[in-house]
Amino acid sequence: MDINKLHRISDYQWRIDPVNGMHVPGIIFASKDLILDMDEKVYEQITNVARLPGIVNASYAMPDAHWGYGFPIGGVAAFDPEQGGVISAGGVGFDISCGVRTLHTGLTVQQVMSKQKELADVLFKTIPAGLGSTGVFHLNKKEMNAMLNGGARWAVERGLGDQADLERIEEYGCMQGADPDQISNHAKERQKNEMGTLGSGNHYLEVQKVVEIYDQNIAKRFGIELNDIKISIHCGSRGLGHQIGTEFLKSMVVSAKDYGITLPDRELACAPINSKIGQRYLGAMRGAINCALANREIITHLTRQAVKHIFPDIHLDLLYDVSHNTCKLEQHEVNGKRKNLFVHRKGATRAFGPGHPALPATLREAGQPVLIGGTMGTASYILAGTSESMQLAYGSACHGAGRCMSRHQATKLWRGSNIIQQLADQGVLIRSPSRRGVAEEAPNAYKDVNDVVKSADQAGLSRMVAKLEPLICIKG
Repeated sequence: MDINKLHRISDYQWRIDPVNGMHVPGIIFASKDLILDMDEKVYEQITNVARLPGIVNASYAMPDAHWGYGFPIGGVAAFDPEQGGVISAGGVGFDISCGVRTLHTGLTVQQVMSKQKELADVLFKTIPAGLGSTGVFHLNKKEMNAMLNGGARWAVERGLGDQADLERIEEYGCMQGADPDQISNHAKERQKNEMGTLGSGNHYLEVQKVVEIYDQNIAKRFGIELNDIKISIHCGSRGLGHQIGTEFLKSMVVSAKDYGITLPDRELACAPINSKIGQRYLGAMRGAINCALANREIITHLTRQAVKHIFPDIHLDLLYDVSHNTCKLEQHEVNGKRKNLFVHRKGATRAFGPGHPALPATLREAGQPVLIGGTMGTASYILAGTSESMQLAYGSACHGAGRCMSRHQATKLWRGSNIIQQLADQGVLIRSPSRRGVAEEAPNAYKDVNDVVKSADQAGLSRMVAKLEPLICIKG
């Protein structure tokens, strides 16, 4: 990106002044080096989002921002329904409510390394992964609708999770306002055999060790100590979410002119929040959020079973579960007044600060855990939301490293089998049904997650708490 087009606010905050129909400025949170490495398309997409009706304060981009469909991945924008604000399927993304949950294990590094291969094999055997993967749970129409309404609570009620998990899940495991009737039969058909599956792409399950602690007080409140073993799960709403995104993007493009909306880019297809199609999308999207929460809960259930097969006395407790492809109705301060806003986070994680009422009492004083996924050969991070972030970007932070090249480019540069061997030589076991999928997700196809996380910390979006490195990775 041409840094000369930006105004430097600080070393980690940059401004794009409103021009050519932009209602608000663009704000990028990143180091100079990360800015220079961003595609010029990111600048274009940030400014296009700033042209949408009813946008409030700014069009934001997180440190991992890269080109996406309509919105940049790593994009955050809030819209005021009282000012003609819109909701955009492109501002949520296709993998609705894709997110990360991290589990405590109580295991030691020595225990895991003594059984590393056995644990990798049983996890891979137990948790379906890969393109088109199907699970052991098959939902009829009644159960599908119950799942779409109930989310992780639905899974727990059916013995596929622990009641204690719900307190540690965003929205306490169930997104209110879901309307399964707004989800097509085709979307439901795609999902009926996919519950409890990782899917493909950048989705994974990782066994990780804590290698560094940055904030001892918050780490203690989160239940994190040096050399702890954690398990992180990254996946979303699978085929159902993708189908909802596909269908509503088409509908919103067609209907935009009926609402007097001129789209700077067809991929920014949107509709007024209070319109019929806007409300239909909200109902469908909230159902997809529940699908993702239920999916991660079932995978957690399967993971618990797999780990008990190797370590019978171990129980996995949930640290937290948070999504990064959503639109949520939240209250935020605008010009000194509390307003109800629809906050789009696409490839961006909610990062509410200490004291926020949406957080469980056990975590409220420390702030929300922010779970940042790395790649199968690099670090992941646990951060905490800050009070400052609530003012900077509606309590939002980055969600991962962010790609620096396409999957097609990656497969030209690397072979999956070579990557698996290289990582094995480094002590990281990879299990995947697809060698091509491993090549697409090569660690070097992503930005340096350490730089991304440092930028989020230095910008005030979230506070670094702990660094984790992989020991086992199950890849889709």
